[in-house]
Amino acid sequence: MSQSAFTISHDQLPALVQAMPKAELHMHIEGSLEPELIFALAQRNGVTLSYPSVEALRAAYAFTDLQSFLDIYYAGASVLLKEQDFHDMAWAYFLKAKADNVVHAELFFDPQTHTGRGVPFEVVIQGLHSACERARTELGVSSALIMCFLRHLSEEDALKTLEQSLPYRHLFIGVGLDSSERGHPPEKFARVFARCKELGLHLVAHAGEEGPPEYIINALDVLHVERIDHGVRCVEDPELVKRLARQGTALTVCPLSNIKLCVFKTMKEHNLKTLLQHGLKVTINSDDPAYFGGYMNQNFLATFADLDLDANDAYTLACNSFEASFVSDSVKAGWIAQLDQTFARFNAQS
Repeated sequence: MSQSAFTISHDQLPALVQAMPKAELHMHIEGSLEPELIFALAQRNGVTLSYPSVEALRAAYAFTDLQSFLDIYYAGASVLLKEQDFHDMAWAYFLKAKADNVVHAELFFDPQTHTGRGVPFEVVIQGLHSACERARTELGVSSALIMCFLRHLSEEDALKTLEQSLPYRHLFIGVGLDSSERGHPPEKFARVFARCKELGLHLVAHAGEEGPPEYIINALDVLHVERIDHGVRCVEDPELVKRLARQGTALTVCPLSNIKLCVFKTMKEHNLKTLLQHGLKVTINSDDPAYFGGYMNQNFLATFADLDLDANDAYTLACNSFEASFVSDSVKAGWIAQLDQTFARFNAQS
């Protein structure tokens, strides 16, 4: 569809960004664990929480940086013990994704968060996989799993996790790198990513959120990643910005997360529009939506409310999410056709 043909008014933008089909490429499934489900699973599994109520836990979601968030994130994950727990967590996310017109989700999961507590790898991935299959058949939402290594742990630990995962290689499509960025540069994981590349896995990594632009460069040059998760600090290096634009490297940006973790003070200060103006393949995602105040549509609404974005930007962001996904070109084309239909409908109403 020709973007120059859009006559969609600013007043229609909120309805448009909610209605349009989209893909989510940066979502930590453990970060979708809402306080209500945390308490329900704690009761089911006999886990004692250090918070007396759902309200007290939610009130603790006042983060000053990435580490203060991670402390609560790992505490919440302690209630996940059985295959059904992982299924229920992912299914709750898929229901929200469907409501937000997410047609495809590539979900991060952190096995080390669970195996370190004695939960077998098989329990984690089988529970998540069953929810993915259920979402496909019952909701029409396609999905894939990306296994992340925790960067605050050693590369040896990551290599052990990779070995544990190999019997289930058919259940996930790629690997990522997450957790505390500061002091844990991408090159720390050069060997494990090289091994994953040999195995034919897709490669992504968090870089340039709290870490410097050099982390983005090293994720590209040392780890050979295909997408950069976050990447908002790339603007500090003009040559890197040009490179990202030239290569068409996708940035999976998470606006509400960036505000909640004080990467930007307010949404009006967010550089997402600047990234788009530089020709970067930006996508909008929810990161850890239970903790950061919003799933996909809430991220779109907040971003469009505070930044000077229009229907062309909405179309670009949705298109980018499909183009950056790890699916076949024919599947991408089908989603873009759906996107065109949505925009044509809104055009006709304007």
